[in-house]
Amino acid sequence: MSKLDLDKVTVFVNQNIDTFHAKRLKRIQDIRLKDILARKNPYLFRAKNINFAPDLVTSILEAVLSASEEGLFGNFLEELAIFINHMEFAGQKSSSRGIDLDFMRDETRYIVGIKSGPNWGNSSQYNAMRTDFKNALKVLRQSQQAGHIRAVLGICYGKSKPVDNGEYLRVEGQAFWEFISGSPNLYIDLIQPLGYEAKEHNEVYLSARELAFNRLTRELLLEFCNEAGEINWTKLLQFNSGNLP
Repeated sequence: MSKLDLDKVTVFVNQNIDTFHAKRLKRIQDIRLKDILARKNPYLFRAKNINFAPDLVTSILEAVLSASEEGLFGNFLEELAIFINHMEFAGQKSSSRGIDLDFMRDETRYIVGIKSGPNWGNSSQYNAMRTDFKNALKVLRQSQQAGHIRAVLGICYGKSKPVDNGEYLRVEGQAFWEFISGSPNLYIDLIQPLGYEAKEHNEVYLSARELAFNRLTRELLLEFCNEAGEINWTKLLQFNSGNLP
């Protein structure tokens, strides 16, 4: 195996990080108050003693955008991991349900589900992942040239030792990036290229966020607040949870 070409990794990041930032920007530009209020828990906001429109909008934006950014960046990290693995081990995006990466290393075939962080799923999602691993392994082992196959849960960031629970191997953080690339320092090497034009992108994003905050606050004041700017919780709850006509 040749030494990982970090210049190619940098080029890939520079070419694709723009897509993440563009999607991030579009998400905040497209955000609509009633779409969010229809999905969020109004009882939680009331229990937090939120009474004024700007406070509620701030809480809404923080909750929605944090989840959105995690998902968008998780998709980017998955594509980056597949690109790096393809360079080093000729890995490919898997066609199997729930499997992100398929590659050979040291005479073992690995099928990998990639997640961005250690707290990625609940018990139902873990069960679904186990089912996807079992189904993929069953299909692959029907081949006469199947050889040794292992299922792997790869976590892009976090700090825990690799664990094999009998169903799949879990590798996290530094161990994951080393597993797919052969480079123990890759998890650190990625930091520099990920900052490509980050300042410029963030300035545009923050400007769009301020506009979204103003727009949502105005909508909330007009639709769900009294003249003093206090939230009309009865009206908001009727919108969120009242019986359909």
